[in-house]
Amino acid sequence: MASFATACRVSARFTARGLRQDATARGLRTSAASLAAQNFTMPALSPTMTEGNIAKWNVKEGDSFSAGDVLLEIETDKASMDVEAQDDGIMAKITMGDGSKGIKVGTRIGVLAEPGDDLSSLEIPAEDSAAPPSPKEEASKPDPAKSSESQVKAPPTSKPSAETAAPAKKSSGKAKKQTYPLLPSVEHLIHERGLDASDIEKMMPSGPNNRLLKGDVLAYLGSISSSYPAELSQKIAKLSHLDLSNIKIAPPKAAKPAKKDAPAPKPITFHRVAHTISMKAALEVQQRIQSTLGVHIPLSTFIERAADIANDDLPRPKNYKPTSDELFDSVLGLDKVNPANSVRGNFIPETGAAFRQIIQASQSSKQNNDIDIYDLLSGVTKKAPLKRSVPKSEPVEENEFWVNIPETDMETASVFMQRFKLVLEKEPGRLIL
Repeated sequence: MASFATACRVSARFTARGLRQDATARGLRTSAASLAAQNFTMPALSPTMTEGNIAKWNVKEGDSFSAGDVLLEIETDKASMDVEAQDDGIMAKITMGDGSKGIKVGTRIGVLAEPGDDLSSLEIPAEDSAAPPSPKEEASKPDPAKSSESQVKAPPTSKPSAETAAPAKKSSGKAKKQTYPLLPSVEHLIHERGLDASDIEKMMPSGPNNRLLKGDVLAYLGSISSSYPAELSQKIAKLSHLDLSNIKIAPPKAAKPAKKDAPAPKPITFHRVAHTISMKAALEVQQRIQSTLGVHIPLSTFIERAADIANDDLPRPKNYKPTSDELFDSVLGLDKVNPANSVRGNFIPETGAAFRQIIQASQSSKQNNDIDIYDLLSGVTKKAPLKRSVPKSEPVEENEFWVNIPETDMETASVFMQRFKLVLEKEPGRLIL
């Protein structure tokens, strides 16, 4: 109901103002619409503001202003803020000029008049006779900062009954000096219950730094037990610190048993797979190419190419591990479409020391017979190196070749050596193609 009555008064005020403006425009009014002005007091720009300084007035006495215009700038200990006009009006008088310091909230700083008022016959209201309220008195008031002329004043609230305002049980002991300003919740409760500054002084604060809490007001009024705020404060103070009295140090963990050494891997046993191979057919092909084409092919070339051919498509050993490609093919089922049961080996045959000397001599003779292409193009005749007397070796027809392999590769190595022997003895011409 209070808000509805306030809205009605605001609506009536705007309606009356519109009528006055219309009458002024038509020239039907010859006297002032109102013979009384309103005091403009220092507004409270924050809940904790108690006083402020006037930095500068943006209007002068007699100036008209509209809603939204900045009337003055107010400075506090926290910020500097502009005060805007909420309604149209006239600045009738300025009582606190530029640079005024320490003006309490609610103190008159100017006088406002309605638009169209005659300032010469305007009645200036007297300033409140009461001295500026102290911080304690301000805390006890519901709204210490009076708004500007345009702010709608709340209807006066009826005083609460004596049963509500009077404390049920006065706190024992002398009340401590309280800390100001009051908390917004405390200030609202005090205003709601109609308490004054004398009642506030009798309350026993239980908050930090003697701060008055809402529970202290309720305890003073008898709504709750008078000992409850103190008990709650003690409980909060106790719980605000971490209690480690019931914490026990954990016993050290038992050492883990030492891990047993893993058994040493069994040494790999190597076996020799040897074959006696005749080099007669390979020597005949070598001599035939030398006499026909004048090209010398060392025996090492025959042996390397024979080993390369023999390493193709060997059977898989017993410990064969499939490659990543083979595993992927098995997932897709391609291993059944085109099964691969063979692998490429990497066997390198070995031979005796006597035959190795013959192979090295054959390689050196090849290097001596090579023609330098740069000498051939430039027309420079390269002097033939002095031939060293190399003892002529007896024809070697049969030599032993072997490979050393683990036991798991015995079958694969046997197939390799058989192919190696077959190519050198039966198909040496295949090695030079």
